[in-house]
Amino acid sequence: MTLLPTTTVGSFPKPDYLVAARARYSRGKISLEELRQLELQATRETIHLQEDIGLDILVHGEMERGDMTTYFAELLEGFEISGVVRSYGNRYYRKPIVTGEIRRPRAMTIEMFRYAQSLTDQPVKGMLTGPYTMCDWSFNEAYPSRRELVLALAQVIHQEVVDLERAGAHIIQIDEPAISTRPEEIDLAIEAMAIVTRGVTAKTVSHICYGDFRQMYPRILDLPVDQLDLEFANSQFANLDIFRDPPFSKEIAVGVLDVHSHVIEKTPAVIAGIRKALAVFPLEKVTIDPDCGLKTRTTQEAVDKLKVMVDAVGEVRRELGID
Repeated sequence: MTLLPTTTVGSFPKPDYLVAARARYSRGKISLEELRQLELQATRETIHLQEDIGLDILVHGEMERGDMTTYFAELLEGFEISGVVRSYGNRYYRKPIVTGEIRRPRAMTIEMFRYAQSLTDQPVKGMLTGPYTMCDWSFNEAYPSRRELVLALAQVIHQEVVDLERAGAHIIQIDEPAISTRPEEIDLAIEAMAIVTRGVTAKTVSHICYGDFRQMYPRILDLPVDQLDLEFANSQFANLDIFRDPPFSKEIAVGVLDVHSHVIEKTPAVIAGIRKALAVFPLEKVTIDPDCGLKTRTTQEAVDKLKVMVDAVGEVRRELGID
């Protein structure tokens, strides 16, 4: 077992040729098959890039995905897609609209997971968006309540998780960033995640970021996953003290890179952040990664940030005599 394993949250920046191809496809200038081949090329490059950087647990990079909710809504029955709405800052997405009963006609992530895993001997995480976030970031015109929609989504996402495990995924990440913005609904998020992870033996992870953890702790520990992946760098690790009492009982992925900044972190600063985290969380339960997905950075920024992170982890491992 590798102590202080390194990974990323999931998304990587798309190369320019893929951005251009997606635009051409939307205008009917290239075929779906031509676009798919470029998505596979970008996935290969992303896997090899992570290997070159020296990450321990890889992701496929989400080259085939636009927004993390719209991508799945387009593959599920019961959704239509609206025009463009603002997400935050200058980020926009096409917001899903629930117009009927949610069904999963076919697997959504298995083909790309299998392809990515075939490219490397290192573990690749299965990646999907959780039911609470799918609900919160969609318009609901079909279900009588948020709870009924969230639980319906949990059932179809559970099907996908089971298929990912059967396909060989040893780590499955179910992203739930919306939980942090509505701490008053943590009970609903916990109920839904219990459906999603029911009977699953793979390690389960949930990424949650940029919210008021103080209002959710320690209730968040009841979220039925093995590991919580939280941001710390953007808040300058000020939220670490929240998790001291009661002691954090799950595995924890500690975000040590601010993905909303163009600034490349300095290795000593990242080392200092890791040391702060290890003063709160047991070494054997800690994974190190960025605060969130890297898709908003340029490829060079993502590479430079991750190299700093890997170098910092290497230095801490040597300090602790575990390298």
